[in-house]
Amino acid sequence: MPRLMEITIIGLISGMVGTSVGGLMAFFIGGISNRIMSFILEFSAGLMTSVVCFELIPEAFKIGGKFLTFIGVLCGIFMIICIENFMMKMDLLRKNSGNVRLLRAGIMVAIGIALHNFPEGFAVGSGFEASFSLGATLTAVIVIHDIPEGIAMAVPMRAGGFSGLKAFSFTVLSGVPMGLGAFAGALMGEISQQLIGISLGFAGGAMLYIVYAELVPESKRLYLGRLSSLGNILGIICGIIVSTYGS
Repeated sequence: MPRLMEITIIGLISGMVGTSVGGLMAFFIGGISNRIMSFILEFSAGLMTSVVCFELIPEAFKIGGKFLTFIGVLCGIFMIICIENFMMKMDLLRKNSGNVRLLRAGIMVAIGIALHNFPEGFAVGSGFEASFSLGATLTAVIVIHDIPEGIAMAVPMRAGGFSGLKAFSFTVLSGVPMGLGAFAGALMGEISQQLIGISLGFAGGAMLYIVYAELVPESKRLYLGRLSSLGNILGIICGIIVSTYGS
């Protein structure tokens, strides 16, 4: 039991640290220009796309097979669409001042990253069960690529009307599911490989929908220049580097 709690705490801290570091941007953005906001959104979109295509989906194929992975991807997309429709139907964002579309984009990114962090927690828990070095490596890589994801959450929420503290709190909470995933992965040990594959596919589908239905359209609405496209390319390159290092 002590070892199980240690792994859970490591997963929880690693899930919260990266997004929290990125979330600190909520206190410093002030009057950020549309060009810089667009660049940040596109960089985060590129990073998330790269992580999905070069890390999550290939790993899901390897563990659960192509059919179950695609089922997970479709379920992830459908779930985010349902959440988005619920938010619009209930008009949850009406009372917030500022740019409502930016605020919605930030909240949807937070939801997607929270979903993404849960299967990552499985990886951390399983990694530490296999060996300390593998678990430590996975933890370090996850912290690194969670930093720009925290920025992707905090900046649009702050620009959309949330206070710095409220936006930062969302980034911290988005890392909690990773601790839960680490606990589940370590507890079950020999969890169903098919379930892990579906979970990774689910997270990948959710992230892809958020990128191409929220982040990129919002970026193009803010700024149509070359800088945003360069940010997307840079995000993809950084994602490839992180994924390659992680493997």
